[in-house]
Amino acid sequence: MKSMKENKSSMSKEPNMKLVLLLLFIGSIISIILAIGIGPVSVHPGTVAKIIMSKLPFGTDFINPNWTRLDENIVWNLRLPRVLLGMLVGASLAVTGVAMQALVRNHLADPFILGVSSGASATATLGMLFGVFSFFGTYALSISAFIGAAATIMIVYTISRVRGRINVTQLLLSGVAVAMIMDAVTNVITLSAPNALGLHNAAFWMSGSLAGAKWGYLTLPLVVILFCMSILLIQYRALNALLLGEEAAGTLGTDVKRVQKILVLVASLLAGATIAVSGSIGFIGLMVPHITRLLIGSDHKKVLPVSALLGGIFVIWTDVVARIVIAPEELPIGLLTAIIGGPFFIWLLKRNSRA
Repeated sequence: MKSMKENKSSMSKEPNMKLVLLLLFIGSIISIILAIGIGPVSVHPGTVAKIIMSKLPFGTDFINPNWTRLDENIVWNLRLPRVLLGMLVGASLAVTGVAMQALVRNHLADPFILGVSSGASATATLGMLFGVFSFFGTYALSISAFIGAAATIMIVYTISRVRGRINVTQLLLSGVAVAMIMDAVTNVITLSAPNALGLHNAAFWMSGSLAGAKWGYLTLPLVVILFCMSILLIQYRALNALLLGEEAAGTLGTDVKRVQKILVLVASLLAGATIAVSGSIGFIGLMVPHITRLLIGSDHKKVLPVSALLGGIFVIWTDVVARIVIAPEELPIGLLTAIIGGPFFIWLLKRNSRA
């Protein structure tokens, strides 16, 4: 009787996932509308909502256009793509963090632990400073960064394979080694920069920024996050089993080798697509999954969607602070996330050492 009562009480303490997801979804919508209105030129949230609704099919039939052309241009062409990109970037980084932490069975793992950001930075700076990828046109920066990220993960993946299986220890060590090599290549490229302006732009991009966001930039991260989230949610039981260790997961019927390959490919694809449009924004993939697990537990069926929404909301508001803290200039988002994430990481280390 006592154990049944304890089980009932523990079940009652579990968060209602439908309510949690609904609240986070509403929070995301509110964050998007409020963030669009904040900036050097403020736009009322009601006006923001009306402008967005007027762009929807049949929206003009119900909305009275009582705003200025300037307001519409600021909301629709400048800030809405940027805020939506921030939502996608935050969601991608958080989900990547969940995948990496499941892969290495360590909550201190980061999306960039495999050197993906270093590879992207090397090719992106090469393109920005010397125009190597200029033939890609408008999307030269995004494509060049994605090429670097993809090449890096292929190298790391090849090195980490031992007898046809991914050796997690070798994966981490090879990621660190390749990242150091790519960082050295990036330093050589920046030291050879032909002009100071290009060097400044490269440094700003490498610190992470959503400046210059366009509608066209949303396609790649949106397709990638939907595809990768679907795969991870299908594999959520395998991710839960993997946290118990490779042997335990194997005894539960999980094809560990296959799941590890999926996690490496999914994490690399997410990180590469994210870095391609925003540069390197650290600590999101470390903080958000950990906060999510503290709130709702370790079941990946719950952790994945909640982390995605929390990550998106966090990046949206970090970008708002980056835009207004030294206006009219901007701070790179990566600097702000490092200022917040550094102390959080130290707290996490101390907490784990006490445990």
